[in-house]
Amino acid sequence: MDFQPVLLWTDLLFFALLLVGVATVLHVRASEPLRAAWRKVGRRPTGMAAATVLLAFLLVGVVDSLHYRPQLPAVEGAAADAPAVYSSEVLSALDVLLEPLRTRTEKTYSAPFADTLYVRETVELPEGGQARIHPRLVWGAAHLADPEAERAGDVAARAAVGAVGGALLWLLPVMLVAVGVSRSAKLSPGVALGKLVRGDTVLAWRAALATLGAILVLGGIVAALAPVYHVFGTDKVGQDVLYLALKSVRTALVIGTLTTLVMLPFAVALGVMAGYLGGWVDDVIQYLYTVLNAIPGVLLIAAAVLMMQVVIDTHPQWFATAAERADARLLALCLILGITSWTGLCRLLRGETLKLRELEYVQAARAFGVRTPAILRRHVLPNVMHIVLIALVMDFSGLVLAEAVLSYIGIGVDPTMISFGTMINMARAELAREPMVWWSLLAAFCFMFVLVLAANLFADVVRDAFDPRRG
Repeated sequence: MDFQPVLLWTDLLFFALLLVGVATVLHVRASEPLRAAWRKVGRRPTGMAAATVLLAFLLVGVVDSLHYRPQLPAVEGAAADAPAVYSSEVLSALDVLLEPLRTRTEKTYSAPFADTLYVRETVELPEGGQARIHPRLVWGAAHLADPEAERAGDVAARAAVGAVGGALLWLLPVMLVAVGVSRSAKLSPGVALGKLVRGDTVLAWRAALATLGAILVLGGIVAALAPVYHVFGTDKVGQDVLYLALKSVRTALVIGTLTTLVMLPFAVALGVMAGYLGGWVDDVIQYLYTVLNAIPGVLLIAAAVLMMQVVIDTHPQWFATAAERADARLLALCLILGITSWTGLCRLLRGETLKLRELEYVQAARAFGVRTPAILRRHVLPNVMHIVLIALVMDFSGLVLAEAVLSYIGIGVDPTMISFGTMINMARAELAREPMVWWSLLAAFCFMFVLVLAANLFADVVRDAFDPRRG
């Protein structure tokens, strides 16, 4: 095997969360009330479109979580049975797919679709003497003999080919969904396809397929242009900004999901205990989250992150590679955000449990001598889970934005880890220079905006479906 699989801690927890998601889907399929609630989500075009966008981001995150270390070439003269030596650089499956973007680096900044560097350099002229010019890029538009004259036509032709390829690929899911609709409704495929086009299906498949079509066409255009152009330009060290933006997706997903994993036990356990047990338990838990809320969150997070960084710096022997070291800081950031952000959900669950414990069926269970753990498990927890679900989906976008803000002020992820926050942090200096470099900020903004907007729209639909007060 010419590579060594690497399982980072965040990979392990991320895949564990995916397994929990699969188990939740199976549980939903077995429960009619839950199926009915999720069917409401599926009937909303907004919900299906947002879910499609989120699944596309999730796919990028999963592919980027399959890490490995490539094997180094054997040293000349080494014995045939010598043990394999692996690179200290940790790559992912996404790096393999984006190999041209990762390896074709320029000298420094270049604008989107440019053929020359963004800054002037002093070069020696063939006829002698020196001149300050914009040197030609090594990779960007290198296939064009006369970029000024040929670039527009070449970009249009490649974009058209990519769009057609994406549209053809889109026909496959359309046919699969049509077959699925025909089988479930016991219709012929032609009739099912007509209902799909008219939007006359139980679930809003038309919105999902339209969104998927837009993603595939856009992806096809970018895939056709990216091998020969820097679509989003390059950064200070010549890295392709599109590559950096795609790599940032995993960091955002890890922050948004793993922080939830940390926050959930604190919020559910303390909120339900405070609401059901009352008395001194309620007083202690209220005092705890009141005190925690009184501390400025950014200062608390900054102090915790800096302490964790000292621990990481003083124990370099714990990490075999720089990726493991950066992953440790990312995991620590998730822990700190989770520990400091459970108070809002805890307060909501306490209030809901206060109402539930006074209901007749809970009082009847108590009168029949049912023990408190059994009452909490059977009668309280199932009736507060809709609040948990709504809060978690709505907190996701907030956590993605929190990472960007924390990295912007220097207390987020490790500087060597690619994230939206580190891209925005670098853009701070780029915007102040002359001439201004704007494309790094634009790329980070576009990707983060689409991710957060999709999460917010999906959260609204989930809230409408699961909130009993909204019918």
